[in-house]
Amino acid sequence: MNTLQILALVGAYFLLVFFVSWLASRRGASSAEFFRGDRKSPWYVVSISMIGTSISGVTFISVPGMVQASAFSYLQMVLGFVLGYAAVAYVLLPLYYRLNLKSIYGWLERRFGMAGYRTGAGFFLLSKVLGCGVRMYLTAIVLQLVLFGPLGIPFWVNVAATMLVVWLYTRRGGVKTLVWTDLLQTLSMLAAVVLCIVFVARTLGLDAGGLLRFVSESPDSRIWYFDDVKDTRYFWKQFLAGVFTVVAMTGLDQDMMQKNLSCRNLREAQKNMVTYGTMFVPVNLLFLALGVLLYAYAGMRGIAVAKPDDLFPTVACFAGLPPAVTLFFVLGLVSAAFSSAGSALTALTTTFTVDILRSDRRMDEAGLQRVRKRVHLGNAVLMAGVICLFRTIGNGSVIDAVYTVASYTYGPLLGLYCFGLVSRRTVRDRWVPAVCVLAPVLCAVLSAHSEAWFGGYRFGFELLLVDALLTMLGLLAISRRTDAAIARK
Repeated sequence: MNTLQILALVGAYFLLVFFVSWLASRRGASSAEFFRGDRKSPWYVVSISMIGTSISGVTFISVPGMVQASAFSYLQMVLGFVLGYAAVAYVLLPLYYRLNLKSIYGWLERRFGMAGYRTGAGFFLLSKVLGCGVRMYLTAIVLQLVLFGPLGIPFWVNVAATMLVVWLYTRRGGVKTLVWTDLLQTLSMLAAVVLCIVFVARTLGLDAGGLLRFVSESPDSRIWYFDDVKDTRYFWKQFLAGVFTVVAMTGLDQDMMQKNLSCRNLREAQKNMVTYGTMFVPVNLLFLALGVLLYAYAGMRGIAVAKPDDLFPTVACFAGLPPAVTLFFVLGLVSAAFSSAGSALTALTTTFTVDILRSDRRMDEAGLQRVRKRVHLGNAVLMAGVICLFRTIGNGSVIDAVYTVASYTYGPLLGLYCFGLVSRRTVRDRWVPAVCVLAPVLCAVLSAHSEAWFGGYRFGFELLLVDALLTMLGLLAISRRTDAAIARK
């Protein structure tokens, strides 16, 4: 594939993104519009755009590659997602709308106090910076391989250009812009995946019926695992982890909830969440089916894949498939990565401005706009620095460790909200940060020694639940009874 063709495709795509961004924010945007879209976003647009936010470049690359080791067991977790999205829709969204929150962590201040409030916001900031940094780093590595490297462009220029694009199309409108640009990016990503499936299937000599039979009869398409509770793929471990992962990483994540809070009212936000959760099943099924086809093609051509994440990039770009597959791969990767990054940058800006600096409480609109723009730019620079830092480290195991640590930080958030919602006890607010730091540390120790301590048992995604439970036990230990009933605000 000609590198200039890929560059032309990416350039044309970003021109379209900028045009949509300009249309959405051409009249400017107030702080209310930047943070919450002024609650005018159509729910069905938000529902589709959230798929792009959820499916980052890492998901785009990794899910097809996981089928050889885990088959379709990931769908067990995805089914848990559906129940989790219903819980978010009918438990958390009513709370957020009733309190008219800009940032969802404002509830923590009401329930626990300032230390609990800033602890929750701080854990989100840490999670999002590390998580989004890793996602964009892995995306930048692929783009460097297929686009910037052949043009002789150094990695740091690749990163700077990437974050410049994200900053430019989100800087004016924030959420007001994102719901529309992410709609475009989600549709582009899904179209790219479907077209990749079509081209690879044709190369394998499969028509529509043959494609369905090939995937369903593949040993890599096994979904259900009920036989070994010690297996990380065991159904109930994955299903329950899916439920609580969504509650923690969607319902308690400013990035994911910001678009929901931009809907016109609670009822539309709930329709958006339930619809989005249901769509997540067929979307992930597409990625898994693509993985079966890619492994089959790699086997037919005798292509060795060093690690699962290399499968999609290697086959799409260097395995003799039609040039269109490379174009669709790059388009899908860019769509997924930039949708996730744009949403993360906007959420980081909101959380730091509202929860850490508390600028919305002490400044007029003009002052708030100035602070918000500076924070937005600062976060873009920070993200570029984090991506380059990962490049300097250059150690895959270190990157994996950082990504795992970032995932642990949602456990304390889940524990804080669960304890606050189900208990009427008051806590000693100043001790909340210590509890929330200690819980993931204990989880890391448990994970490292679980096989030796628990007869070969290996923790999987359910470690999030253990993290939340330890947080709740810690909060219980620093709590006390109170005569005055604490409303579940």
